[in-house]
Amino acid sequence: MNKPLIMAALAAPAALLLAHPAAAALNPGASAPDFTADGALGGKPFRFRLKDALKNGPVVLYFYPKAFTKGCTLEAHAFAEAMDQFHAAHATVIGMSADGIEALTKFSTSECRNKFAVASASPQVIQAYDVALKAAGIPMGGITNRTSYVIAPNGKIVHVYSNLGWEKHVSETLAAVKAIKAGR
Repeated sequence: MNKPLIMAALAAPAALLLAHPAAAALNPGASAPDFTADGALGGKPFRFRLKDALKNGPVVLYFYPKAFTKGCTLEAHAFAEAMDQFHAAHATVIGMSADGIEALTKFSTSECRNKFAVASASPQVIQAYDVALKAAGIPMGGITNRTSYVIAPNGKIVHVYSNLGWEKHVSETLAAVKAIKAGR
């Protein structure tokens, strides 16, 4: 292997180690930007519009880096297992990544287990929600970080959790949704 190839091979893992979610620009109390996106639920494509989903109750909008990667798959499984609790609180869960609709259609069945929808985050949505994954402060080409927003039916953000670890996103968002239901 030549030296430039060796350097490139070493740089990719190093960039991931330096990758971190930026502090979410949208804080609790801010209005969530409305958007429409191509999505899939149970392998069936559809159009998702945030404004329409909010008519049914709170929305958990969780951004994840890439379908079919280990952490994103485990996070999807965890959300799928908790969907009965989200439904009991009248909440809609939608996973968002920069993946194309073909990958998301497959992901919605195999990893989301037909329990909740996923949608494709456009560059405009990624920017509006400030969820571009960055390595050393530089955006990593349309990949989102792992940030979860809980949005109340009035369109206001009530909870934000940003952490590249997938493990607490379900418990964080579920607690916020239950607090909305309880009127807190």
